Amino acid sequence: MTVAFELNGQPFTALNGGRAFQFNEAISFQVICQTQEEVDNYWVKLSAGGDETAQQCGWLKDRYSVSWQIIPNILLEMLSDADTTKSQRAMTAMLQMKKIDIGELIQASGK
Repeated sequence: MTVAFELNGQPFTALNGGRAFQFNEAISFQVICQTQEEVDNYWVKLSAGGDETAQQCGWLKDRYSVSWQIIPNILLEMLSDADTTKSQRAMTAMLQMKKIDIGELIQASGK
């Protein structure tokens, strides 16, 4: 059975492959956020009823075991900073987080 749906204007098709094909981290949806408020909003809604042990570095699993990455765009900028000291500090800070905290990233990277 296939199911067609649309998320934010993007069409998707899902296939029920039976017990042999389970969700895993090989497939995830990425949500790029502009603000901490957006990060918090998506995190609360998508993590509700999900696996709390699967939350790390902006990743979470929802109640259907689908993996999501909730990423503020500033994190991507920080990780690609030409100053490798700053980018490494941002990476180190991110690795300690479950939900990404923009304020902590800024403080850690010295941006």
